[in-house]
Amino acid sequence: MAQIVCVLGNKGGTGKTTLSHMIAHGMGLLGKRVVCVLTDIERERLSKEGRKYLPFDAREPEVLGQVITTLNHVDEWFGVIDGGGNRSDMDSHLASLADLVILPFRDSHEDIRTVLRDLEWLPRAWALPFQWPTNAWSRDAANKSVEMFMGHYQDRILDPIPALSSTKLLLQDDVPARLPAALNSACRILAMQVFELLGVDFESLPDDSVPAGTATSAVQAKPASSKAAAKKTSKPAPQILRSGA
Repeated sequence: MAQIVCVLGNKGGTGKTTLSHMIAHGMGLLGKRVVCVLTDIERERLSKEGRKYLPFDAREPEVLGQVITTLNHVDEWFGVIDGGGNRSDMDSHLASLADLVILPFRDSHEDIRTVLRDLEWLPRAWALPFQWPTNAWSRDAANKSVEMFMGHYQDRILDPIPALSSTKLLLQDDVPARLPAALNSACRILAMQVFELLGVDFESLPDDSVPAGTATSAVQAKPASSKAAAKKTSKPAPQILRSGA
């Protein structure tokens, strides 16, 4: 069956959608087959053209159920589910289906308070400092806030993802043919973190600046764990995944 990553959290505005697309794009750059599942009714569906992953519109509950069922019956795929904010019941349901739950938060005290509650509520989830300040003073202040208020959960906090203005390109309906190297690199590093948590082996691709819609052959194995690698396959995507993209 596919492995499912859910990007959740009760607070809106933490970057769940952006993070979901970054993970999916990074997995695609590492040679994996990925579907990025939209569940937030406040968002619009995006075109699959020019992407290294399939965006899937599952804002309707019955469609979400169908895609989850499909993912549970296909191998060598990954599902990244973009959860909406302020939907505790939905988050609980999605978390129960996930192999990995990620809770993005920004550097405000409000975000930190909210993610603390979510970490307590979802004991298998990981917190991810997202769009983290790049200015040295602001970054130090943000890190001190995390140390002060989240010390009890230090072993469940992932490496920060720095603020990067080019992430908005992934949320355009028409993705540029060539994405910035810095964006590709950030997405690959993020996907590597996710694969390490999932125990999935991955292969490093040679060029961070490859065009988003271009298939690239993989080189140089980068094992993340002793578990078997999730291998690429030439099988077509299941029909429901193609129809929802």
